[in-house]
Amino acid sequence: MKVLAIGGGGREHAAVEALFRSGAEVYSVMKNANPGIISRSKKYLLCDEKDTAKVCAFAKENDIKLAFVGPEAPLEVGIVDELEKIGVKCASPTKAAARIETSKSFMRDLVNKYKIDGNLAYASFDNAKDAEEYVKNVKHEIVVKPVGLTGGKGVKVQGEHLHSFEDIMDYINEIFDNGIGGAGVILEERAIGEEFTQMVFCDGKNIRPMPLVQDHKRAYEGDKGPNTGGMGSYTDSNHLLPFVTVEERKAALKIVQDIVDAMAKEGCPYKGPMYGQFMLTVNGPKIIEINARFGDPEAMNVLTLLKSDFADICYRMATGTLTEDVEFYDQATVCKYVVPEGYGVKSVSGKEISVDVEGIEGCGSKVYFANVDQKDGKLLTGTSRSIGVVGIGSTIDEAEKNCEKALKFVKCDHMAVRHDIGTKALVQKRVDHMKELRSA
Repeated sequence: MKVLAIGGGGREHAAVEALFRSGAEVYSVMKNANPGIISRSKKYLLCDEKDTAKVCAFAKENDIKLAFVGPEAPLEVGIVDELEKIGVKCASPTKAAARIETSKSFMRDLVNKYKIDGNLAYASFDNAKDAEEYVKNVKHEIVVKPVGLTGGKGVKVQGEHLHSFEDIMDYINEIFDNGIGGAGVILEERAIGEEFTQMVFCDGKNIRPMPLVQDHKRAYEGDKGPNTGGMGSYTDSNHLLPFVTVEERKAALKIVQDIVDAMAKEGCPYKGPMYGQFMLTVNGPKIIEINARFGDPEAMNVLTLLKSDFADICYRMATGTLTEDVEFYDQATVCKYVVPEGYGVKSVSGKEISVDVEGIEGCGSKVYFANVDQKDGKLLTGTSRSIGVVGIGSTIDEAEKNCEKALKFVKCDHMAVRHDIGTKALVQKRVDHMKELRSA
């Protein structure tokens, strides 16, 4: 089966590896020369992933009938709509369906309209003056988000990043003055608990769950520093998380299914991977955001564990025939991203990085190339995350140790890693936090 894969990051490399394992003939489009993706591709095109004309021409030239889109930016410009016009079925959402991510107000309004569980109090604004009045009168702590896409870096939380009325208004004004995220600001109730990610495969009607994952957004160890696109993540061998019960997971899955049902009723059925980010509170899971794609880095965790045929899953998502259960190996994973020095504030980029793939795999781990570029025989870092290393084991602890061993096979003078991800101490901190909230 010929499959077109769009995107050049770590998430997309993980997807391409899964397609390759399935026996698919991979054709890829990406803006950076990702060596991991190139090595698995029959043919590839380097271009802006949002250039729908070039992508469609490449698909026609190679007689592509099935496509998978990794990043959110091409989804926002309607790449799926254009591919479907030329007869390419897509395991990714249309522009209208992708609004579940590209417009945070659309998502909240949809959940509110259909009375779906897990919503938070919120208000959207297209100007700073009205937002200021709301901030003056609101009775709970808030989270400030640009309404549109920000690459996972636009969220600021009262009490963590914003410590006064002035801080909140400075950030709101910054969003409007600089057009961050495009269409305005949304102010949401701050939820207290532990975050987790529940991703699913979806064919417009049916969903099939992936293992639960916990991502780590803060740049520095100990959950300090600015928010990032995600510094790393882990899964457990039972596909839950140490602080999430079976019933709490069922509640999160029901929320995702209800959202999928609501989108079908709205005339924009959702096909493709869907990412539900939740805050587990004492009152159950609350929706932090819904994304129209795999999470990054979470895709590297779950696709490493995928036992079923990914090319077949993509075909079934695209054609509305996702009927069989999807299987994953009963192992734990810990992913840690190697990122450029300064990532989250101002990245040092263009530095040479070397990766010993065999050495990494010899440590019971996998490597995924992300925002790197091959130029003149050298592998160079970009401004975003460079290399994802995924340790695999029978327990989180074993997977974390394997990941740490493997990281020694990535060499760069200007890199940073959050070494605490997946460690016993940090996982236990999450468990203790939930116990404390529940007992209170």
